[in-house]
Order: sequence, then structure tokens, then C-alpha cells
Amino acid sequence: MSETLLIAAIIGYVVAMALHTAEVVVPQRARALGVAALVATVLTVIVHAACVLTRAAEARRVPWGNMYEFLLTAALAGALTWLVLLTRPRLRPLGLFVTLTLALALGAAGRVYVRANALPPPLQSPWLRVHVATAALATGLFLVGFVATALYLARLRGANHLPELSTLDRLAARMHQIAFPIWTFAVATGAVWAEAAWGRYWGWDPKETWAFISWTLYASYLHARSTAGWRGRPAAVIACAAWASMLINVFVVNIFVSGLHSYAGF
Repeated sequence: MSETLLIAAIIGYVVAMALHTAEVVVPQRARALGVAALVATVLTVIVHAACVLTRAAEARRVPWGNMYEFLLTAALAGALTWLVLLTRPRLRPLGLFVTLTLALALGAAGRVYVRANALPPPLQSPWLRVHVATAALATGLFLVGFVATALYLARLRGANHLPELSTLDRLAARMHQIAFPIWTFAVATGAVWAEAAWGRYWGWDPKETWAFISWTLYASYLHARSTAGWRGRPAAVIACAAWASMLINVFVVNIFVSGLHSYAGF
């Protein structure tokens, strides 16, 4: 059931993306197309949430125990964040790019799909509910922050159809400011779990190393925003580098690097 809903959610995000595109291409019908895109997005997020919930019911546990489920949950966090932001009309032009990113995220999840299984013994811990849930939430928020940051850089290069630079900059900053302490908490709870499971708080396992790299880059971004000479484009580039490090951690480390966290496709 969850895989059927996954396909439906991917199609829904693509439809919403197409409607947003038509909104730009056919300006005389922009209002009607914008409303249709909004409705399609809301309905698709509902389907997406149902996909996550049915996965939890099939697995009889929290739905973030492997890479497939983590991507589903992180993307849902980003989608729900976007629904909140949709209450601000001046941000709605970002809908094309947010729905594109969500469709790509769910497409990537589909590529690493595994059937629902019981958790392996190392993951049968109460810390799974806290550590991975907060990591997924932070990732979803960082996703929206990345979209705003990438569009900010595009606006700097002359993409005048996008929202104002100040609007994109404020949105990117707010998303990162909210996500960063959550990510910090996720890293800290991961260390506590590691001590309980392996007898040490930190061991520079590949997953731990890249989590720390991401944390450092996001901390550098937030610091750069308040430092003369680093505001604007330089800070935005750091934020994009931080998001790239998150993708490396989720995809490259999970799939190609062996370590204590090698549970991506159990």
C-alpha cells in the first residue's frame, strides 16, 4: 500500500510542478493555475503523509528505520514546512522549485525501496525515535532552506521573475536558524546512543564524520551571515556546500561506505 501511495505522491508533486510552470507560461490564467497548483500541493502532501503512516502500519514501528523511510519522512517534514509557508502569498512562486525538489526526493526514495521489516537488533532502541526523527525533521527544514538559498543565488544572477532578494534571504535564514539547533540535538542524541550501543560517544565513523562536517558548515553559514564581507553570496555558497554535505551523508555514505551505521537497506 505504501509503495502505491509513494507513486501517487510523486505524480502529485509533478502535477503541482507542471501547474506552477503553466502559471508562469500562461500569465492570463495565472490566478486559476496558481489555485490549482496550491490544491494539488495540499492534496499531494496528504497522500505523502498517508504513505508514511501506512509504512509505519506495515512495519509496526516508527517509519524511519532505513534509508527509504528516512527519505520519506524527511521529505514529508519539508512538505509540511512548505504548507505552512504557503500562507505567505509572496513565497508562493517558490512552489515550482519546492515541488520539484520533493518529487526528486521521493523518486530517490523509490530507488532504494525495501520491504517493511523488523528493525535489526542495533536499532531496537528508544533513541531511534528521538535521534533519527530529529535528524529527519532538520533535513526537511534544511531542504526548504536550500531551495530558498539556491533561488537567492539565481536571483543574484538575474532571474528577475523570482521573489525579491530580501524575501529569499530572510526565508533561507529563518529555515536554517530553525533547523540548526534541531540538527545539533540530533547529533548530540546520536552521540548518547553511540555510547549506549558501542561504549563511546564519538568514533569518527563515516556517518558521524559527515554529520559533523554538515554541522560545521551550517554553523559557518550562520556565523557568516553576521560577519562583514561574508553576507549575501558568500554565506549562500556556504549554505549550498552544507546541503551538499547532507546529500553526501544520506546517499554516498549510506550506499557506498561501510561503517557502524550501515543499516540503509536492511
